[in-house]
Formats: sequence, structure tokens, C-alpha cells
Amino acid sequence: MSSEADSENEFHEMREPRVEKVVVHMGVGRGGRELGKAEDIIEEVTSQESVRTQAKKTEPDFGIRQGDPIGTKVTLRDEDAYDFLEKSLPLADLADKQFDNTGNFSFGVEEHTEFPSQEYDPNVGIYGMDVTVNLVRPGYRIAKRDKATRSIPSKHRLTPEDAIAFLEANFDVSVEESTDE
Repeated sequence: MSSEADSENEFHEMREPRVEKVVVHMGVGRGGRELGKAEDIIEEVTSQESVRTQAKKTEPDFGIRQGDPIGTKVTLRDEDAYDFLEKSLPLADLADKQFDNTGNFSFGVEEHTEFPSQEYDPNVGIYGMDVTVNLVRPGYRIAKRDKATRSIPSKHRLTPEDAIAFLEANFDVSVEESTDE
């Protein structure tokens, strides 16, 4: 009779994490020419068409009104997401504090010129971007479907440790352990 610890260490395809989506976001704070440049950069880096994001509320201190376009984003799924992570993860220094309780994580790329396909252009300038990665296990759809919605059992939920192990095994990156001061 096998113990429960042995069964957790065995490979099972329904427990294998996978990337559901990667969202790449650039916030420029205003529309116009700068937003157009940011859209061009994000489309070059991701090879996908971008979508403009609007301000959710009015911020008079920044001169932003609700509904003003202030950023751009792209959502990548399937192979596009894996390809983008292979390009972008080596540019980031990941720490375990960047992971949430369900294994999702975010990181920033300070300059778009860090990507191998990008070169500095003085007419464009330098833009940074935020990358958010959503990891799931097969079977997570039961929490999102319209009929017979169920919650994910706690033993099937992704933990930060599962996400870190997945990244280190599949993307050849190391995640630093943060020290609490």
C-alpha cells in the first residue's frame, strides 16, 4: 500500500502546470504619439495586435479623465505565450515574493531594447513593460464554466512552489529566495 507522499511525487498529467495566458502591458499615462509608439513596440516584441487600455477613473492630478486611452496590452496564449516567455524570462530576475498564492507571477522589463529583436531608436525612446503570467492545471475550467460551476479542490490548486518548480524545469531560470528583513 503506497503512502500519500509517494502518490504526490508521481507524475500525473492532470497535475502538470501549464501556462494559460501571458499579458504584456505598457502604461504610458496619456494617448497620442507616445501611445502609438508603445503600440508599435509591443506589437513588434509580441508579434500580435495590441489593444488600448482606458483609465478606469478620473485623476485630476495627472490630467487623466475616465475613459482616456493610457496604455496598451497584448494577451498571449498557447505557443505564443511559451515563445514569449522563452524570450522574456532571461531578462528578468525572479524572486519567490513575485508569486501569488495560486502560482501566478509578474515581472517587469525595464527597457524594450533588452529584447534581442529591438534596437534603440532615438525617435522612439525607451519604454518598459509589465508581464503577468497565469499558470493553471488541467481541470481549472470547472471554476469558470457557466453550468455546474465547482470550486477547485485545495489539493489540486497550484502553489507558489509548484509554479517555481515548473519554471525551473521548463524555462531554465532560477528563482531567488527572498530574505525577510
